[in-house]
Parts: sequence; structure tokens; C-alpha cells
Amino acid sequence: MISTWSEWKRYPRPGRSENIEAPISPGIYEVRVAGSGALYAFGAVDNVAQALSLLPVRTRSWFGRRDTNPPPPLEYRTCATSTKADAKAAADRMIGRRDTYMSGAA
Repeated sequence: MISTWSEWKRYPRPGRSENIEAPISPGIYEVRVAGSGALYAFGAVDNVAQALSLLPVRTRSWFGRRDTNPPPPLEYRTCATSTKADAKAAADRMIGRRDTYMSGAA
């Protein structure tokens, strides 16, 4: 069973004590760049909160140093499901719809 998408929320900025509000259950997450709406990350996982907390938002240079540019402001939303299989099926349908839309828009 699939619930509805949450509202878009600001992704916590690195180095601040901000929290991620997400289910500790299977589901889907989507992360986008706040200014442009460009897709940053998407996934169907066993634990949405954990997946979002482990999302790499800092980039590294070729020499292993942290990039001096701050990461772009991100937004995220979540959708809880009863099982990971439900999450995977819903994600596959969403990807299929997006591909169909993009091929028709071209």
C-alpha cells in the first residue's frame, strides 16, 4: 500500500543541527535542487529516514579535499509504503511515466 507524498521540505544544511522528517519504514524519497527543481536523488528504500541521512551532499575534489563551494539548497519529499517491494514497484511506475512524458515532450 502506498501513501501520498509529503510536502516539500528543506533538506538540512551540513554543519547545522537540523533534522530530517521522514518515515523510519520502507518508501520512496525524492530530492531536488530548490532553485531549479532539478532532480538530485531518488530512491526506493527499506528505511527512508536513514537513506536521506546518508545522502552525500558535499562534493570532493580530485585531491580528496572538500569542495569550497557550498552545496546547492535542496528540498526533499517522501512517500511511505508498507513494503520495499511496494516502494520499488511505485518507483518503477514513476520512472516509466517520467520517461514517457520526456519522450513525448522531445
